[in-house]
Amino acid sequence: MGKPYGDDLRRKFLFAYDQGEGTLEDLAGRFSVSLGWAKKISAQRNHTGRAERIPYHAGRKPAVGSAMHPQVKAWFLAQPDLTLAEVQEKLKQEASIPLSQPQISRLLQKLDLRLKKSHSTPPSAIPRPSASSARSL
Repeated sequence: MGKPYGDDLRRKFLFAYDQGEGTLEDLAGRFSVSLGWAKKISAQRNHTGRAERIPYHAGRKPAVGSAMHPQVKAWFLAQPDLTLAEVQEKLKQEASIPLSQPQISRLLQKLDLRLKKSHSTPPSAIPRPSASSARSL
């Protein structure tokens, strides 16, 4: 992906447009930019009132702030076999943060915490296919 044009070019382009030095089409040719870019920055300035680029913020803000991370880690140090449902309940009760279990799972991955598998659960009765017993087509 190419780099965006600098704010200096945007300001010069829009200043020339404001001074009536030509239409967007004329100025796009003069500044060697696409007509689409010229229309886009003109519309953005009309919308925001600023000639500079709008800062890009990728993604959503995390639901659990970094201040809560040590607390979650402390829960796992005290009780390593916590389930997602138990973590969900603790977050809801102690921090008033309602999260879904997939959100909690992503939080635990981010904190490099892993849920322990229960060794008391019997293995699946369905045998896993092996490479030697697999049929070829």
